[in-house]
Amino acid sequence: MTQHVLDMPIDADKVRELRVGDTVTLRRTLFGIRDATLIHMFDRGRETRFDLQGHAVIHTAPNVRRVEKSEAAPAGYEPFCIGTTTSQRMERFTRPLMEREGVRLIIGKGGMGPDTLKAFQELGGAYLAIVGGAAALETTWIEQIEDVDMDDLHPESLWRFKIKDFGPLLVAMDAHGGSHYANIRDDVASRRDAVLASLGASE
Repeated sequence: MTQHVLDMPIDADKVRELRVGDTVTLRRTLFGIRDATLIHMFDRGRETRFDLQGHAVIHTAPNVRRVEKSEAAPAGYEPFCIGTTTSQRMERFTRPLMEREGVRLIIGKGGMGPDTLKAFQELGGAYLAIVGGAAALETTWIEQIEDVDMDDLHPESLWRFKIKDFGPLLVAMDAHGGSHYANIRDDVASRRDAVLASLGASE
């Protein structure tokens, strides 16, 4: 297992250095995105003014405070609690997010499915996992909300965060077909079969 420190954005070659079981710490920029943002971008044809090429997105609808715009809060928001939501329901958006917007990394919890894994292999991407319930810790890794787009969808806006040492995060799906979640499913199935066999039973 290798620890990677990535200054965002990155290219496909850098993504393909990541392997399931490695850990990653991100620096510079991270984008927050969620269901409504993705629906508006890909089902309703909206475009963002942000350049997501080579960047990471995190599945989130953050709790933030509205404040006066300032050097410390250029978007008029301060982070209050920026947690991560379950990723699986956004499965159908992985490929268009990568093909149209150039996203390389997806951060979330719970993993994603075979369509996402195939897109990662073909286009060069990876899934970085966060343990559920770590929102308080995650928030400390965000220095500033630099900008926000599609804010009519608040809090499921498209957020641009300035980050410092965001991680370590676990590489749970990689560009080589590796999946931490598939490994767990296979292990569970094997153990289940062994238990059933020891009892002289079967499904």
